[in-house]
Amino acid sequence: MMKKFTAVMILCALAVLTVGCASTSTQLYTLSPMAKPVGEASILTITVGPVSLPAAVDRPQLVLSVAPNQVTADEFSRWASPLKTDIARVVAENLSLLLGSPYVSVFPQSVSVSPSYRVTIDVMRFESVPGETAKLSAIWSIRSTADGQSQGGRTASSEPVREKTYAALIAAHSRILAVLSGDIAAAIRTLAAASKKGSPEVAK
Repeated sequence: MMKKFTAVMILCALAVLTVGCASTSTQLYTLSPMAKPVGEASILTITVGPVSLPAAVDRPQLVLSVAPNQVTADEFSRWASPLKTDIARVVAENLSLLLGSPYVSVFPQSVSVSPSYRVTIDVMRFESVPGETAKLSAIWSIRSTADGQSQGGRTASSEPVREKTYAALIAAHSRILAVLSGDIAAAIRTLAAASKKGSPEVAK
């Protein structure tokens, strides 16, 4: 009788654990591009990537700053795709809107023609504090494939997070990527203008 009771109790415990695990679903998150086009139409061809990240945040889980010199990874809140891939995608979409060009792709994918400009991004800091702030610091470089000219810069930006939700945190990071994309777009315009000014056809 005691053995039967023990077996029943074990089965009940397993059932509770199974239900508990099933009720804890993983939430997936993605970054978002800018809402609408802001640039004049162009036919600039650009590829974005690779993007590098600090090892601490280069993982599937959302990594949150919980105290000075302390972070935690939320096992049940994850990026829908690798974070560096998602950053490259959003920057590419933003550049397409900012520069008015449909010919912006993500490395190592390619557009139908060889890209005129290659953009690489080295993210030095990607900090997430729910309910407080999102921060990003990145070094980026643009190289013209036509003449080898290049231009680089650094973007450091932060956005307040007024709600203590992951959705609000991701939205703040998306706004920061819009700032980063704006800096890169401005540099591409500068390189394109210099290239056009120095071309033989223009010189005539």
